[in-house]
Amino acid sequence: MPTSAKKVSSEAEALLYLAQHPEEFPKYAFESGPDGKPVQLEEWQVEALTQLTKSDRIAIRSGHGVGKSAYLAIVILWFILTRYPCKIPCTANSQSQLFDILWSELGVWWRCLKPEFRNMIEIKGDRVELIADRKNSFAVARTARREQPEALQGFHSSNLLFIIDEGSGVPDDVFEVAKGSMSTPGAITVMTGNPTRVSGFFHRAFTKMKHRWWTRKVPCAESSRVTKEYPKEIAEEYGVDSNVYRVRVLGEFPETDDDTVIARSLLEAATERDISATGVEVWGVDVARYGDDESALAKRRGQRIMEPIKTWRNKDSTQLAALIAGEYALAKVKPAEICVDVIGVGSGVYDQLIHEHDLPAKAVNVAERPATADQKFERLRDELWFKMKDWFTERGCQIPPQEELIEELSAPRYRFLASGRFKVESKDEMKSRGIKSPDKAEAVLMTFASNIKHNSSRSGWNTKGPLQVSSGGLY
Repeated sequence: MPTSAKKVSSEAEALLYLAQHPEEFPKYAFESGPDGKPVQLEEWQVEALTQLTKSDRIAIRSGHGVGKSAYLAIVILWFILTRYPCKIPCTANSQSQLFDILWSELGVWWRCLKPEFRNMIEIKGDRVELIADRKNSFAVARTARREQPEALQGFHSSNLLFIIDEGSGVPDDVFEVAKGSMSTPGAITVMTGNPTRVSGFFHRAFTKMKHRWWTRKVPCAESSRVTKEYPKEIAEEYGVDSNVYRVRVLGEFPETDDDTVIARSLLEAATERDISATGVEVWGVDVARYGDDESALAKRRGQRIMEPIKTWRNKDSTQLAALIAGEYALAKVKPAEICVDVIGVGSGVYDQLIHEHDLPAKAVNVAERPATADQKFERLRDELWFKMKDWFTERGCQIPPQEELIEELSAPRYRFLASGRFKVESKDEMKSRGIKSPDKAEAVLMTFASNIKHNSSRSGWNTKGPLQVSSGGLY
């Protein structure tokens, strides 16, 4: 047998072995590391490589500079050399991250491959191709953009690998569009990033959807690539209690986004309390405006949201009003007021509750001027969001441990207008950055539009009892 044939046979056997042992791929496939020395991986990188044959969804959050891009580059090269045919769509939060960092790192590690492996593949501007079959085995770079969320969509192969770099900054729209492809049997998704946001798909991989993902946190202290001076510099500049230190050094999610109205930590604390339900009960209704939105009903009595938020899809005004009337009929404690957001189709629900069901509904137009006269807020909706924030901040309150509700309550951001007033982003603005409509949160918000205050210490509401109107609203 010719020497070249023996070599090919040896390479084939090696790749078959490495296909099932990705943690050993760097040892056998590379002549050296980028520094010219034998490849020395971090412990977390070896651990995460091992998971490639055990888990189909891998999510890694970390501090800054721990070697995430190197890990992803090695994963891409391993997959294209050990799987045939294969397709590897790669995306990131920005063009700079995708091409200047990830693709550049990929080129560095490709040049480190042993010649027999390096000569099997070719790197181009936005593609990595298996030379033997360029059309059916390749990696491709696609920037994730909200206006064009198809970055990870439309890929079909018996071997699929999805690479998402800096996943915390990738819009949810991109993941929503890619759901079908990512759920293909046998497909693997690897997602890494600094945990910069307390909402979105990347965050949910470590919280609500954790049971579906193998997850790993990598603080700077676990990487030899990070200098000892870096954590000290961040601590001196921002403080060890700052969000910057949490994200960039510890690999922890921030306590809250810097411009978020309600901190997630406040919401999580509210799920762990056991508060007695006393006083008046008030309901809030948010009516769906679009097909993918939900109509939601929240029930609050004093310091407690009474139960998980109820939601309905694709109900017209008559149907939704009838469902709310059914809830009212079954309620042991009748609400003193049912506050309905009447913007758009909500006005029809309000009319039905009042005229057809004779229920104590209140019309709330959140686009109107604030109820108070201190000029702090642009609209009533802005005032109500900060009123609800005060409820979480200053008072012992309880909400159900409903992850969707926590996400929605912690999602809205605010900004200061030129007038100096607070402005909370609208539902449409949230959708434009890839966040679903916070329908459950807005239903809770509606309960803060009530001015009814119970002046009795008894639990519940007596419809024949006295009412008081308070500018402070119901707490």
